[in-house]
Amino acid sequence: MLPAADPDDLGDLVADTVLDGARYGSSTLRAASVRGDSARYRGEPRRDSLLTARFGSGDDALVLVAMATGARATPGAHRAAAEACQWIGRAVGRSHRRLAEDLRAARRGDLKSGLHRLTDRSLGRLRARAADLGLEPEEYAASLRCLLLPADPRCRTRVFFGVGTGGLFRLRDGAWQDIEPRVAEATGDAVVGFGSPPDRLPEDEHLTMDLGISTPPSPYEPAPEPPREPFRFRASVARPGDALVLCSGGLAEPLRGEPELAEHLTRRWEKSGPPGLAAFLADIQVRVKGYADDRTAAAVWEA
Repeated sequence: MLPAADPDDLGDLVADTVLDGARYGSSTLRAASVRGDSARYRGEPRRDSLLTARFGSGDDALVLVAMATGARATPGAHRAAAEACQWIGRAVGRSHRRLAEDLRAARRGDLKSGLHRLTDRSLGRLRARAADLGLEPEEYAASLRCLLLPADPRCRTRVFFGVGTGGLFRLRDGAWQDIEPRVAEATGDAVVGFGSPPDRLPEDEHLTMDLGISTPPSPYEPAPEPPREPFRFRASVARPGDALVLCSGGLAEPLRGEPELAEHLTRRWEKSGPPGLAAFLADIQVRVKGYADDRTAAAVWEA
């Protein structure tokens, strides 16, 4: 079922499916975002958003893949996801020369701190947009997950960064590796509006910590906001034959929970190399009982 359309706001319509792909340097990229069966049945728009963009030219170019998922059960979820992708795209695009230099020089610390700031500003704008709309921050929010890929074939560094749930996997030598950065690895200050809880609280506060409230609300001050997701970052060096897969929760959950899906994709992707666009879309849409959310994925095959 198609979502209901407003004749005065047709720009708000979201396509059921988005598909993209390219080849740069030694890498082949495939990316797709598909509305889940649950949203199709209810006539709701796809909450996932996908952005693929190249900034610069030649070996100095930088490819960004950004995907976002709007908050569940909120009417503007698809708009929040789209704006999150657009804002991080603008931020990365304006800084792409410096980011490309840091990638080639393997300056991991500079990359992490710089991308942290860009993510901070982008998601801060999303919270400001929620305030403009008269909404609570959680009513106009989105997870945000990104890949940075240098076009320079001599640079094998691949960078993931973002905030929120999903998956980062690597298919290497026929085996799937879950390389999603854990919370303990997400060091540094929290992203504005997406802070992580303290690592340790006093023993007598454990009960309130579990409830998401560190102290009772004061009648004179607003109640503290619940903990939010930390900033996540991973820089990895690609090997020939690798397939790096970044995905939203709609695909990450069945990949982690259903071994048959991982085995199916291994057979499809391990020996035959990068699939064509139509074949990749078919792979992403393989149905798994009990999983009906939107699916967004980007996969990078290394020559």
